[in-house]
Amino acid sequence: MTVDVVGVPIQNVTMEEAVSDCSAFLDSKDRRIVVTPNAEILQLCVEDAAVKDIICQADYIVPDGIGVVHGAKILGTPVKQKVAGCDLAWNLLGEAEKKGKRVFLLGAKPGVADTAAQKMKEQYPDLIIAGVQDGYFKQDAPVIETINAAQTDLLFVCLGVPKQEQWMVAHRQELNVSLMMGLGGSLDVFAGTVKRAPKIFIKLGLEWLYRLIKEPWRFKRMMKLPVFFVSVFKYKKQRRKAK
Repeated sequence: MTVDVVGVPIQNVTMEEAVSDCSAFLDSKDRRIVVTPNAEILQLCVEDAAVKDIICQADYIVPDGIGVVHGAKILGTPVKQKVAGCDLAWNLLGEAEKKGKRVFLLGAKPGVADTAAQKMKEQYPDLIIAGVQDGYFKQDAPVIETINAAQTDLLFVCLGVPKQEQWMVAHRQELNVSLMMGLGGSLDVFAGTVKRAPKIFIKLGLEWLYRLIKEPWRFKRMMKLPVFFVSVFKYKKQRRKAK
């Protein structure tokens, strides 16, 4: 079941349910796409119809961020909980390990995906890392060929929004992959080059504040959050008028 948040269909699931659904996707060859928008990305969807169209072409869209959760609540269609893409992907690795599925890591700076793969193997020793590729490639065809040759089942695409979503949608039919996930900077988190907020910040829904303190240059981007709530209230008003 999905809920409509500013025109984007968001899955109303718990983390456990999302992992279960994505695990089931791994058992098919339907080339499904999972995207993980936060409030900033949903605001980008409001501002740019082309980005919204790309996001909405995904098969499964989870609420990555407390802003999305609050937005859904304001609209009167609350979601069960925040489903952070980084956590969803990490938990899904356990399912991939159990099922013997092959994982390919695409994105980030040179060397980051290799380090992320090492960290994954420390947690999941039997996980099959089919291959890695940094995000600084210039031609798509050789990368697609490499991913397919590796017999990839699960592909993490970490090229940033909206580039990663555009890339997955554009090459969906060329990639013989059961499940692709757009995960932004998650490879840096997995590799340890970027640290996530302490658990107390995450629990209180203040992960955004921790990132702002650590990376003050993000201030302009963070201003998208209050703008998003303005968009939510406008969207709520429009829906009332439509009724």
